[in-house]
Amino acid sequence: MRIGGLQKFSLIDYPGKVACIVFTQGCNFRCGYCHNPELVIPERFSPVIPENQVLEFLKTRQGYLQGVVVSGGEPTIQGDLIGFLDKIKQLGYLIKLDTNGSHPYRLKLLIQLKLVNYIAMDVKAPLEKYEKAIGLPLDVGKIKESIDLIIHSGIQHEFRTTAVKPFCSYGDLCQVHRMIHGARRYSLQKVRLDEKILDKSLLSQEQFSENEFNDLKQSFQKEELQQI
Repeated sequence: MRIGGLQKFSLIDYPGKVACIVFTQGCNFRCGYCHNPELVIPERFSPVIPENQVLEFLKTRQGYLQGVVVSGGEPTIQGDLIGFLDKIKQLGYLIKLDTNGSHPYRLKLLIQLKLVNYIAMDVKAPLEKYEKAIGLPLDVGKIKESIDLIIHSGIQHEFRTTAVKPFCSYGDLCQVHRMIHGARRYSLQKVRLDEKILDKSLLSQEQFSENEFNDLKQSFQKEELQQI
């Protein structure tokens, strides 16, 4: 596993659980607003943290931590993800996976093997705007396949959208909302822009004001699905 970071304690990243976060290195998307470029751009990678070091840490926290969040980057591009999650499971931890949903066949396998207890998938935009949002060509059918797979998986899950105004208007978000119909939880996040992001042109583009974003949240909170 290419592990680029370890946050040893979190009360907010795994709902209802005391957890740590393992950040994998590498991503197959290039979202312009990404604020973790050190996990995305190879030239910015820091030295990897040895897998054994992470597992040894988890052994010392048995009985204190309840869960492990595996995030990124994009964890599903890691060829040895299954083996790594299995080792975490053997230590007695619950596992939450953060994913962009680009590899539905790998998600299906993880679910079938009962290696994940919670899946959080980022839904970047309506399908027709996906390539603009992620900065690369993509078979968007895989995104819809992952959404449907997660909704019908029987495990805890959530979908999240970062509201970036150029491709997440109110109408766009309504399309996303319809696309994830039947999901257990959907959260809307305000974009955070700083000099670290991949596409600096976003810094000069109009984004949702605080009031506009709060209005968006209230609009979706009226829907039964919304549980921010």
